[in-house]
Amino acid sequence: MQMNEPPTLARLLGGDRRAIAQAISTIENDATGQDDLSRALAPHLGRARVLGITGPPGAGKSTLVNALLGEIVARDLSAGVVAVDPSSPLTGGTVLGDRARMGEHGGHEHVFIRSLSSRGHAGGLARRADRIVDVLDAAGFDVVIVETVGAGQSEVAIDALADVRIVACPPGLGDGLQAIKAGILEIADVLVVTKADLPGADAAWRDLADMLRLRREGRTKVPVLKTIAAQREGIAKLVDAAFAHVDATGRGQRLRTRLPHESARERMAPDTTQDESAPDRVTRLASRDPFAGFLGIECIGGGAGCATTRLRIGARHINFNGGCHGGAIFALADTAFGLASNSHGRLASGIEAHVAFHVGVREGDELTAHATQISRGNKLATYRVEVTRSDGKLVASFSGTVYVSARGHAG
Repeated sequence: MQMNEPPTLARLLGGDRRAIAQAISTIENDATGQDDLSRALAPHLGRARVLGITGPPGAGKSTLVNALLGEIVARDLSAGVVAVDPSSPLTGGTVLGDRARMGEHGGHEHVFIRSLSSRGHAGGLARRADRIVDVLDAAGFDVVIVETVGAGQSEVAIDALADVRIVACPPGLGDGLQAIKAGILEIADVLVVTKADLPGADAAWRDLADMLRLRREGRTKVPVLKTIAAQREGIAKLVDAAFAHVDATGRGQRLRTRLPHESARERMAPDTTQDESAPDRVTRLASRDPFAGFLGIECIGGGAGCATTRLRIGARHINFNGGCHGGAIFALADTAFGLASNSHGRLASGIEAHVAFHVGVREGDELTAHATQISRGNKLATYRVEVTRSDGKLVASFSGTVYVSARGHAG
């Protein structure tokens, strides 16, 4: 599909469902023309309200999305949905069950639902999910809903994608609430106690309200709501709260947090708390890493909240099976992660990291790791790293969380 041809692009911008589906497939499959497509869509982005729905497994996110669709359509608005399902770490396959739970509205002329497999991508989303949101935004949908996989503490990639982050919490989480407190609950703009007709709903509401009292000063007040999605109870209030947040903070948040090389419009503002620039700091820190130097890892770029490292695979990186040692790939990603998280001049110490491997690597291959800041709070910051081969294939996905020290400076 040649999306750079005006008639085809015009069909997509006009909301043609076939053109939308083809464009999404082009991006999802890394097909020829995806870069041209992204450039063509860029002038048409930033109109849709993007709602992110996340929460632990079993929170009822898909049922909640189905209820939201009913309310949005009732308000004479259109909605696109990106529903991410987990993939098998063994076979790579997935059961796209989210769409089945939204079947009530799937055939509506003002609703478009696309299910995606996470394909092992860290952070709770599928790779290229932000670009797929771009397609739905450009196609003219008033609202785009992104539902993550069942998310844990560090799976907060939705923070950089959505204009409003809605975290669903079912009753009975108990200690599970503590387990995710420092992650997805910290990024919430709206908290929702789902399945509020079940025992323990009131206790869950109190726990969330108590947790909010511990948040740092200056944070926008976060509403805590109750819903019974199957009966549409509390859904109108949830939509009102979500829209109010977006109207107050602005649309197109994802366009402001992309890597600096993507476009000047999408740059993240650099941290200027010290005289040393962020790129210079990244370069200096990289030069002081003897372990990375021993492995042959070099830093080839960086800035505020981002860093890029490179490694050519040699004989010393090969394992007993003749392939690249996973530890070398991890070290490449971890180096980019460490440089990006310390680019602001505040000492950041890694506390959690996850990596998923996708394709094999052999001697002679050149790998590049791009680290991007996803969220940065008063004490915690999260990062995503993608390791790619010189042919563009995704080799590994890496997510990491750091503790940001209030004392001292990186370097």
